[in-house]
Amino acid sequence: MEQVITPGAPITPVFTGKSAASWPAIFAGAVIATAATLILMALGSGVGLASISPWSNHGVAVTTFAVTGAIWLILTQWISAGLGGYIAGRLRTRWVGTHTHEVFFRDTAHGLVTWAVATVLVAMVLSSSVRSGVGAAGRAAAEAASGGIQGAVSTYSLDKLFRSTGAASGAPSTDPRIETGHIIANALATGSVPDTDRAYLVDQVTARTGVSQADAQARVDAFIASAMQAQEKLKADAEAARKAAAKTSIYLALSMLVGAFIASVAAALGGRLRDEHM
Repeated sequence: MEQVITPGAPITPVFTGKSAASWPAIFAGAVIATAATLILMALGSGVGLASISPWSNHGVAVTTFAVTGAIWLILTQWISAGLGGYIAGRLRTRWVGTHTHEVFFRDTAHGLVTWAVATVLVAMVLSSSVRSGVGAAGRAAAEAASGGIQGAVSTYSLDKLFRSTGAASGAPSTDPRIETGHIIANALATGSVPDTDRAYLVDQVTARTGVSQADAQARVDAFIASAMQAQEKLKADAEAARKAAAKTSIYLALSMLVGAFIASVAAALGGRLRDEHM
């Protein structure tokens, strides 16, 4: 017959020499929490990719997407932590002859440990994906670097710069697009175009297109301004992405702390229900 413990009654210590941790229940809850996390993350990724679009004026805004993603991460953490903690509480072995306060502490500890194990498992699963992404990003960066200005200034822009308005007599036979690309690449790196390079481009446009010196100067200025504006837009987008990533990391950390609390409470609830039905 099991001993019934009532609050305030004298307790006779029972030493069994066994660990108070029910590791099978902990690992079972951790696996459930990990699976729930991966399922919810896959669902959130699918919905997120369906809501965005590379076309202008289509899909949700960047701010809306970031806020929605942060909320989904928080819900994912809470749902998976609560489910894993509850499973661990219901599956743990019953502690006979243990005070109700100690039972409550052990149940909450089981939920916390379950959350910690699940967090490590999810991190291990996602780390492989992150390593693959980093490798792909490194290869893409190397290709972009070898490509020079191709990623910043399109071939169309270069063609437009040297578009002729008529027969340009005496135009040089060599193609200045490659050297022009190098000049713009240097300008993007340093933040300005030297006067000598600007004058050289004006001369090349004049010789290639047959336009007047003033028109060539206007073309060169517009082309350089367009390239610099594109660079500034890239920097602004990168800064916005950095801020969004920082906010998401903070929200995720806070949600994980709350998830640990939810896992502990859920485990205590599951253990209490188990004791009531046994």
